[in-house]
Amino acid sequence: MTDGRANPEAGADLHLDLTGSRGRADLVSALHTSIRSGRLVPGTRLPSSRTLAKDLGIARNTVADAYGQLVAEGWLTARQGSGTVVAGRPGVTPPPAPSEPTPTRRFRYNLQPGSPDVSTFPRTEWLAAARKALSAAPNEAFGYGDPRGRPELRRMLADYLARARGVHADPERILICSGYVQALNLLSETLRNQGATTIGVEEFGYSLHWDVIRTRGLTAAPVPVDEYGVLPDQLTGQAVLLTPAHQMPTGVPMVAERRTAALEWARRTGAVLIEDDYDGEFRYDRQTVGALQTLDPERVVYTGTASKSLAPGLRLAWMVVPQQLMEPLLAAKRTADLQTATLDQLILAEYIESGHYDRHVRRSRLHYRRRRDRLVELLGVRAPGVQLAGISAGLHVLLDVPGDAQDMVDRAARQGLGIANLNAYHFHGNSTRQALVVGYGTPPDHSYSGALDLLCQVLGVLD
Repeated sequence: MTDGRANPEAGADLHLDLTGSRGRADLVSALHTSIRSGRLVPGTRLPSSRTLAKDLGIARNTVADAYGQLVAEGWLTARQGSGTVVAGRPGVTPPPAPSEPTPTRRFRYNLQPGSPDVSTFPRTEWLAAARKALSAAPNEAFGYGDPRGRPELRRMLADYLARARGVHADPERILICSGYVQALNLLSETLRNQGATTIGVEEFGYSLHWDVIRTRGLTAAPVPVDEYGVLPDQLTGQAVLLTPAHQMPTGVPMVAERRTAALEWARRTGAVLIEDDYDGEFRYDRQTVGALQTLDPERVVYTGTASKSLAPGLRLAWMVVPQQLMEPLLAAKRTADLQTATLDQLILAEYIESGHYDRHVRRSRLHYRRRRDRLVELLGVRAPGVQLAGISAGLHVLLDVPGDAQDMVDRAARQGLGIANLNAYHFHGNSTRQALVVGYGTPPDHSYSGALDLLCQVLGVLD
């Protein structure tokens, strides 16, 4: 039992190389060297004399005397109640702290697509789910576990995906990943190991995904897309990556006839369809289109993520896998990272089971629908020459513009607004369509009106 005071034996760890007699002179020399070399920078708090003596196996008086000598020489400072600290020295500049990677561009208002409104992350509900999940978690949950992921989360996802997206999901056929990029990495590696050389991709999409495929030694081959989705008679490769519910970024769904044709092609050729259901929960004008996987669970790998519905920082994604791919994917997962971190898996499982996830998705759907409606209404008044393309869904719109799209992107950037040119999402970067991709997931509510106003100004229509 403790009285709440600090343990006098506890303290910070300090590595020192004592190569001599382990007396005072040896300790002073080791500390001196560590400070002069910059390994111990000004402001570093040293262990107490009692703690360091115990760690080094020397007398406490030896440490106290060494500290005292270095204080007298100005290398250390010691104050009652503040401990012993490495002193600042005139003319000596401490090494700079590691800096965060510099983003490619910072904007006052960011309407680039791809991110949800992270300010709406349900912190209070998530914390409540965390407390409950951690209290109920078995001890084995904190050890090495099944590379497929925690059974609690796989059971909850199987129920949710079947109910909300029409997915045929057996918990034993679900693989939890550390984000969607890892899921695509694992699939690319597995398919390559099985002899694949090419993965077809929609001609509009994320270059990062194409880079993932290439880094696994595969060719990414573009397949044309029109207003009805990908063209099935142009499919190629041993697998094809698709966004059938809401094509990214053109915003069109893959119509029923083309879904059927794509599956017929996959059955005939033995290929696999990879369904990226990145924002399938967010359809605003009607009930969302069901998952392609529903039509043939043994030909489609269904992939989903919490990045749009909750937050990208969670790094949680999942695959519902055809039977023949499960074991090779598990082998790839074991060598990638063995298993996805379990704590957030446990919390998400509890969050879904409690009903909070469904309620959060419904709130988010209303939130984004209202944002989209505001954007559409404002453009109708202030930019009538702009045409909206695609369905009412997701977190972005495609705007066909009457002028040069890249010029508008550049003008926006100069005024502190981030938007994207459709051409940036084209496989070859040579699309002739003049269109902008505008996200409405960000910025937070207090900045959204200002962002829309600046967007209208950039489009060349002023009040």
